[in-house]
Amino acid sequence: MQEMQQNTIQQTDVMIIGAGPSGSSAAALLRKKGFKVTIIEKQHFPRFSIGESLLPQCMVFLEEAGFLDTVCEHVEKCAFQFKNGAAFLRGQQRSFYDFTQKFSAGPGTTWQVRRADFDRLLAEQAQALGAEIRFGHEVIAVDVETVHPILTIRSEQAEVYQLQAKFLLDASGFGRILPQFLNLESPSNFPVRRALFTHIEDGIGNNPEFDRHKILITVHDKDHRAWYWLIPFADGRSSFGVVAEQDFFDAYLTGNAEQDQNEVLLKRILADDMSLSNVLAQAKFDTPVRTLVGYSANVKHLAQSNYALLGNAGEFLDPVFSSGVTIALKSSSLAIPLVERVLHGEQVDWLTEYEQPLRQGINVFRAYVEAWYTGEFQDVVFSRHKNPDIERMIASLLAGYAWDMQNPMYKNAKRRLATLAEYCREALPLEQALGN
Repeated sequence: MQEMQQNTIQQTDVMIIGAGPSGSSAAALLRKKGFKVTIIEKQHFPRFSIGESLLPQCMVFLEEAGFLDTVCEHVEKCAFQFKNGAAFLRGQQRSFYDFTQKFSAGPGTTWQVRRADFDRLLAEQAQALGAEIRFGHEVIAVDVETVHPILTIRSEQAEVYQLQAKFLLDASGFGRILPQFLNLESPSNFPVRRALFTHIEDGIGNNPEFDRHKILITVHDKDHRAWYWLIPFADGRSSFGVVAEQDFFDAYLTGNAEQDQNEVLLKRILADDMSLSNVLAQAKFDTPVRTLVGYSANVKHLAQSNYALLGNAGEFLDPVFSSGVTIALKSSSLAIPLVERVLHGEQVDWLTEYEQPLRQGINVFRAYVEAWYTGEFQDVVFSRHKNPDIERMIASLLAGYAWDMQNPMYKNAKRRLATLAEYCREALPLEQALGN
């Protein structure tokens, strides 16, 4: 490691760790305000990432950051798939939510995207707006005890240097740089779950049983704690994965390492669900199957006087309702006006002005994720007793509008979901389902 000279510390207005959606959007918003921004990104783009099914709420934040036109211009070239809702499958039961028929105001459509292309486009647009991105640079130490935080960084050429800014944003996603360096991590109340996933040539063609305009979420026919995602792109390919607790996967293991490789295991699990197997009867597995374990995370706090956590660096719930990119972009949208005030010398109450408002929507998503795994929300999704007004309210939340306080399903979301599940099972009066 080369020796550092303290008098050569580089300076910038805002340092951002990570060039994913939250980091790039934060940089773009800051550049629009005229601030100097430096992003430290360990990887090189394009790079693989999951989280390919955007929610319509994202469109608002993409436009705010100045990204929407760029994404629109590349829809065909990048095979981004038009998306207008979510479809659900459980055995012979089918259900769907149309995001254009939602309670909340705002866009009702979006895309399903390969994140390698999507994230690259956002990063390039942030660069076009004047943000500096240092690809292949890794944060190896963090000092936030000083008024102006300092990062110690190592380049791919093993050069070690320091960078200081008036404010620090952590947009490192699953890398979770600040939570690790500053001991901010706290246990998630979600069980440890595993995701097994890949990209496939789906072979679905014009199958009338499948709507490429919607993500397909399939509940495993024999274990309702487990579910599959199928996210189609516009070129006949899809992102495909299964999520469950480890004991579910253990039941499919043979004890033979060769027979239990990821691809073989994923195919074995798929074959055990007849309905989804029929949809993917012609699929070709031509991409390595990856796995991610224990991805749910939480932190003690999201911000202090000179730093803030954005997106997955702060909290990641679960992939079931594709909330990750929405939360990431929302966090940038909330944080940047506050960062601007800090840079102008103002005091900011990060708890009441950032953390609490951000967590309000996250907690709504959390209620739906928890109710999915307990089975309550599955009962709602597949119920024969459906009310059009409630369908519109739920469609809003599934479309990402988890911060819409006008939506009756926003308030006391956990309790109302439990009552709603009872309503769907027994056809209780709507007023009782919504309560107060």
